[in-house]
This record gives sequence, structure tokens and C-alpha cells, in this order.
Amino acid sequence: MSNVKIRDVRVIMAQPDRSAQFTVVKIETTEPGLYGVGDASSRTRPLAVKTAIEEYLRPFLIGKDVANIEDIWQSAYVSAYWRNGPILNNALGGVDEALWDIKGKMAGMPVYDLLGGKAREAAATYAHASGRDIKEVEDKARAFMAEGFHHIRVQVATPGFATYGVSGGAGSARDPQDGPKWITTQAEAADPQHAWAQKAGVFEPKPYMRSAIGLLEHMRGALGWKVELLHDVHERLPAPLAVDFAKEVEKFKLFFLEDLFSPNDIEWFRRVREQCATPLSIGEIFNHPHEIVPLLKDRLIDYLRLRVAHIGGITPARKYATVAETFGVKTAWQGPGNISPVGHAAHLMLDLAVSNFGVQEGPEFNNHTVEMFPGTPEVRDGYMWSNGRPGLGIDIDEKLAASHPHKLHPTSAFDNVRRADGTVVTP
Repeated sequence: MSNVKIRDVRVIMAQPDRSAQFTVVKIETTEPGLYGVGDASSRTRPLAVKTAIEEYLRPFLIGKDVANIEDIWQSAYVSAYWRNGPILNNALGGVDEALWDIKGKMAGMPVYDLLGGKAREAAATYAHASGRDIKEVEDKARAFMAEGFHHIRVQVATPGFATYGVSGGAGSARDPQDGPKWITTQAEAADPQHAWAQKAGVFEPKPYMRSAIGLLEHMRGALGWKVELLHDVHERLPAPLAVDFAKEVEKFKLFFLEDLFSPNDIEWFRRVREQCATPLSIGEIFNHPHEIVPLLKDRLIDYLRLRVAHIGGITPARKYATVAETFGVKTAWQGPGNISPVGHAAHLMLDLAVSNFGVQEGPEFNNHTVEMFPGTPEVRDGYMWSNGRPGLGIDIDEKLAASHPHKLHPTSAFDNVRRADGTVVTP
């Protein structure tokens, strides 16, 4: 027993740039000046997470001993009776990370030392090179290589269609000018029936496959074998075509092919394993052990790409990493720019401590974000480095956060992309 209790649990919501809406948990203790921070960022449902923390977890947690992280996690996990789900897990994940931050500060040690110490000095990260055409992707990839990156995810727009991972150009899912081809008049385009097409565009699997294969062929020829290439399908291919796609890209020797199937189709991973050796990763929208464990024990994936907060924080993540290690699977925690620097600091603690680390997705934070989060992990020469400070090694400037509040949109949702006949494409 530490005799240090949880005095309060607060939610801090900030938006330091247009695309980054962060939700941070701050746990204050009965020890003056001792507190911890954790990430609970949810791009599409931040208010639901905020409510879960403030209205349900906060009264449950106040008065508990901060030393008992495992007991707090287990009791909070079952406290709603219905377990798992992205909202409750994300809320619990932010709390869990904040508790580990407190424990590290009390011990005077970085969290990676509490997890067993460093297995490496820094965590290899990958950068995102996307573009409207292949030349733009190549130029960005070469720029990242010049900065020292050894792992690069590449995505290119499919001309005339919506494309995941590419924005601001022809074929982009965010480009309102890319309407479906059957809209032939201005009156038709203005018809509310077709409003979805004007907002998100049309996705068709075979044109996407052709453009992606062309991109990978060009990139491997242009960049050679000195760089690891990654690509994200984002679940958008019908399962039989996805198997074919994995076979087609095998010759390019990807570091991994991400989200080849949706969670509903994970049995199809067996078909890929039977037919090719393309390395596979998945996990960012998983939140239940029964989604995760079968893929590990049957060795159907090569990289476990969970979103740490969405599975409940550091406490369950280190357990999943241990299970993955047993079956030869490596970690690749999801780390886009819509996770706060606090979340990335938590990722880094795990990256440095687990022996089966694979790669870490590395965001590019602007100066406002770095200023708002003192101690933001540094990325240099293609690696993420710890500052060695106790806990997660990061803080939040609450005054600065208050000056950049969330621009909340209660109806916000992940863009609905559809097939040419209007069918919704996942995700």
C-alpha cells in the first residue's frame, strides 16, 4: 500500500491543429504535486469517451490506491458488467496510462524500467509518403529517406476514385470534386440522393489494386532494397480479391501489408498464409481478446497493430505483446496523428521494453502540439527516442490546451466511401 490515493480524475480536450483532436486524462493524487497523464483520444466519438471517464470511471476511482494498477484495471474493466468496446476500453486506457505515469514518477524511473528495462535504445518508426501520383509519392519517400527513415508507408491516389491514405488531390476521398461517373449533369450532382458521392467519392476495388500494384512496382524499382515499404489496404477489398492482392504484391517484399481484411473476415488470413508469404498486420480497430488471440496463436499475422488506448492501456498491451512473442509475432502499435503525444509516449515505453518490437508508426507533430505537450518523444534519424524522465516523460500545458479547445462535431464520423452502386465500403 502506498497510502497515495486518487483525489480526482479530469479530462482535458485540446485541438492544437486541424486534424488532431486530443483527449487527455489527468489523475490527481493526495500527494501534493503528484499527478499522471494518459491518452484517451478518439477521433470520431470523443464526447462518449469523455462522458465515460467523468460520469462513470471518476466516481469509481476516487479514493483508490494509485499503486494497485492491476487491481484498478481489473475492477474497472468489469465495473460496467458489459466489457470491451472502443468507448469503455478507451476511457480505461487513458486512466491506465496515467496510473503508470504516476507509478514511474513515484519510483523515479521511466515506465520502460518498470516493465523490465530497455531491450533497445530507440524505436524504429515509419513515415507516411502519399501523393496524387507516383512521382509525388517517390519525392516524399526520398525526402524521408534523406532524413534517415528506413521504413515508409506508401499510398497513391487512384485516378477518378476515392483512395484511402491520400488527401488533397484528384482521387482523394476528401476531394469533393470527385463525383461518381454516372452523375452527368449539374442537377444530378446537386441531388441530395448523391450527396455522399460529392463528399467522399467512389471506391472500386480493381482500379485501386491496379494503381497500388503500379505504385509498389515503381517504388521498389526506383528506391531499390535499401528501404522497407509498407502499404495499407484499410479493409476495402472484398476477401477473394484481397487474397489475390496479397499474392500480387509478394514480389515487392513489403515490410507488411496492413488491414488486408476487416475483422469480420479474419478467417481469410488462413487463405493468404496458404498461398503466399506477404507479411501481414492488423489490429487498430480490435478491442476484444477473442479478435486478437486467435490471430496470434495460429500465426496468421506477423505484426500486431493494436491501438493501445482502445484495448485498455499499457496493462493489457504488455500482456498481448507477451502472447505475441510466444508465437513469433511482433508489435506495431497504431500511432497516427490523432493520438496525442501522451499516447505516443506510452507506445514508446512499450516499444523499448518488449523484445518482440517490430516498428512504430510515427506522427509528425507541429510546433503548437510540441509546445502544448512538453516532453513529446523526439523522432530523429528514423527512430523515436525517450528523454529518460520518470513516468511517461511527458506533460500537458493546460493553459495552452484551453486556448486550443476541441471543435466538437457530435455528428462526426469516419468518411463513408461507397462502391459505384452506392454500397458502403468498410471502413
